Amino acid sequence: MLRNDRVMQISLIELVSLLGYSGKLSRQTVPLRSRAPAKLALSLVPVTETAEAIQRLARGVRRRWGGRVIAVTGSTGKTTTKEMIAALLGARLKVLKSPGNLNNDYGLPLALLKLEPPDQAAVVELAMSRPGEIARLARVAGPEIGVVTNVAPVHLQFFGSLTEIASAKQELIENLAPPSTAILNFDDSRVQAFREGFSGQAVTFGMGEGADFRAVEITRATPAGTRFRLIARALDGEFYLPLPGLHNIQNALAALAAASLFNIPRKELQAALGGFANLPQRSEILTLLDGVTLINDCYNSNPLAMERMLETLAAWGAVRRIVVAGEMLELGPSSPEWHRKVGRKAAQSRVDWLLGVQGDAQHLLDGAFEAGLPAERLRFFPSAAAAAEFLAALVRPGDVVLVKGSRGVHLEKVVEFVKSQEKSEARSQKKPLPILTPDS
Repeated sequence: MLRNDRVMQISLIELVSLLGYSGKLSRQTVPLRSRAPAKLALSLVPVTETAEAIQRLARGVRRRWGGRVIAVTGSTGKTTTKEMIAALLGARLKVLKSPGNLNNDYGLPLALLKLEPPDQAAVVELAMSRPGEIARLARVAGPEIGVVTNVAPVHLQFFGSLTEIASAKQELIENLAPPSTAILNFDDSRVQAFREGFSGQAVTFGMGEGADFRAVEITRATPAGTRFRLIARALDGEFYLPLPGLHNIQNALAALAAASLFNIPRKELQAALGGFANLPQRSEILTLLDGVTLINDCYNSNPLAMERMLETLAAWGAVRRIVVAGEMLELGPSSPEWHRKVGRKAAQSRVDWLLGVQGDAQHLLDGAFEAGLPAERLRFFPSAAAAAEFLAALVRPGDVVLVKGSRGVHLEKVVEFVKSQEKSEARSQKKPLPILTPDS
């Protein structure tokens, strides 16, 4: 059994058997043998600590496989960047990527255990909530290429400052295997500083002049897509990204920088990026039958990510802009001020209605009111369910709604409720209402 304060009693028998391995690990061999299928019982292997054992097993599989590993970390955008890198490399190579966000002491080893000889590259994600975690994960994955998207106020419950968060992220660069390449955000001064003392190759990406992979001439091509010209050695050219927001262009630049190390032709990268499909609940655009556009970004949230999505919403053509903002968790004692700061940003981002959900989201409303958003356009709800009912009654054709909050707020319930209301109304009508785009 794997145990910790977040993952309680997950059966390693079930997890590892799904991967097709004959040897199973257990801290409680005798009890588990009595409960395991007969075929598995005789192959259980007693170990002192299952988490450490599965990491050692994964490290051995990775070393035996011997291919190139790209590891991605950062406060925001790491999952999307990991998915983009895998999509770009997949234009020419057989790539293993860590599923979803399997990025911790348990998920990363399980992802690496799926490596097969035909795989030509692996792309994994490394997360952390405490110092030392990324270093430990890097020693398991053994990446030669490390990507750091940014450093932002996340997990402040466990860190005293942004400087401490930056040090934790730098653990990836410090533990790269030779020949090592660090791909760093040029626009983030803390990340750019990781070049100092790094003996390997450093490649930067960003919007600022001087970045090795730089985006210029950025234009909104569609309501949910962006065009930009890439300036980068032999890859200069125009690219289309079917995701909104400058933050996603930064993710794309990081991915293109990583893909450039595998000598994939520009045309193949352009096609792969243009056809990229992100995971659900990450900048997911839903156009409902009554002309309401939902930006479903409810997978997680933190101050930087929220501000970037507010900037994206501000640039969106809409009758009204409505934000359903869930509490941003794990911000520690400074949480109220971070929420007020984001609330002020919302008021400055052409938001017409701000709905705060759960806990410290009340401080979002306080900040927005201080910055000029009228009190009658602010609402606080203790739960996602309550916010969903209000939103369903509020929206009208031409509205664009951003839904974003930490996982613990469960704002997916808002999206599902509004979608279910749409289906109910559609069934009661003889013909559907016309579909409107945000620019209609």
